[in-house]
Amino acid sequence: MSGLKRESTLELMRWVVWAQRRSADDWIRERGLTHEQSAVLAYLAQNPDAIQRDLARATRTSAPAVSRLLAGLERRGLVERRTQEDDTRSRRVHITPAGSALIQGFGEAMHHVEETILAPLDAADQARLHDLLERIASQLEPPSLP
Repeated sequence: MSGLKRESTLELMRWVVWAQRRSADDWIRERGLTHEQSAVLAYLAQNPDAIQRDLARATRTSAPAVSRLLAGLERRGLVERRTQEDDTRSRRVHITPAGSALIQGFGEAMHHVEETILAPLDAADQARLHDLLERIASQLEPPSLP
């Protein structure tokens, strides 16, 4: 760890997010995924039968970006998009068994990353940090779609 002193609270928050992303990189890269692809697969594993609009909202991205991302996952056989009989404009997205197998362990890996990053704090400090961040987040406007 470098001895750099970071003055700004937001700079510290960016540093923690950078460390989280960097720690997750190895697990994600070993599976040939991007962060965005792993997030979509994890979402689909937890939310079967989602529609593309749900994915756009969850990933805070645009519908065209989600469509391109899903096309790549579909080519790899990790997801399937199915048109609904009653609404041909709405497409349900399903994770395939191959997608489920590939993303298996994602939650545990991300939990381990969190534990590693928060290791310098005891349980009371971790709870306090969580409460403080919840308080801040509750006053923020939710991210809107691009």
